[in-house]
Amino acid sequence: MGARALDKPMLGDKEFLMTERDFDEIAQLALRHTGIVLGTHKANMVYGRIARRLRQLNFQTFGQYLSYLNDNFAAESTDFINLITTNLTSFYREPHHFEYLTDTVIPELKAKSEKKVRIWSSGCSIGQEAYTVAITLAKAGLDKSHDVKILATDLDSNVIDTGAKAVYPADNIAGVPEDGMEQYFQRSPDGKMVRVKDRMRNMVHFKRLNLLESWPMKGPFDVIFCRNVVIYFNRDTQKTLFNRYADYLPVGGHLIIGHSESLNGLTDRFESVGNTIYRKTY
Repeated sequence: MGARALDKPMLGDKEFLMTERDFDEIAQLALRHTGIVLGTHKANMVYGRIARRLRQLNFQTFGQYLSYLNDNFAAESTDFINLITTNLTSFYREPHHFEYLTDTVIPELKAKSEKKVRIWSSGCSIGQEAYTVAITLAKAGLDKSHDVKILATDLDSNVIDTGAKAVYPADNIAGVPEDGMEQYFQRSPDGKMVRVKDRMRNMVHFKRLNLLESWPMKGPFDVIFCRNVVIYFNRDTQKTLFNRYADYLPVGGHLIIGHSESLNGLTDRFESVGNTIYRKTY
């Protein structure tokens, strides 16, 4: 503790001491176990999230927490990973992706003799992306004519639990088209909460998955959504992940990524067919 205490404070005027050495150790642990890259510009975010855990454990410094984490990593790692994971999502986020699903992908799926449809929401957060996919398929009647399964995975076990419950604040469905609000959601008596109806919930299966570890599912998937996930990884990890995604798609299958992401220079196994929409070529 003596050497750590002499280290330069990372942030001033804070409830808990977080030194530069503390932040570096947190960043190294995050990279090793999740692939997430935490630059120094993330210091305030890291402080705010881990400070909550310090209060729960009655620690006074980040150094005390890191000593505890290293001594009890098997037990504490899930909480640590949940704290550093960013989860931003909404229903119908980047709506052009779901328009493409409706206009192009669903007609292709209907034309196939194979009646099995498999879609993966990778980095699903609290499930709103996966349920938007389910609503889109239900609107087209695909869930009634095909064997549809949507896999929703995330590193954070807390958001997986939230997604499986499928209950959200009512203002979360502000982006849902009017014709879908009452058909696909059930409101609570006070109107403050909504629950995704069983027709959509039955299509979606939530599992915790660390993308850096082995993937137990067999695939293949017709479509993989990986939106706003790889931006937190370094380029080598991005290359590995995009090529792994390609392995889980048939030729002609689709990979859909986030608005700030690109496959340029990372893999040549896809062609661009729309705004951040790619089709596997080999």
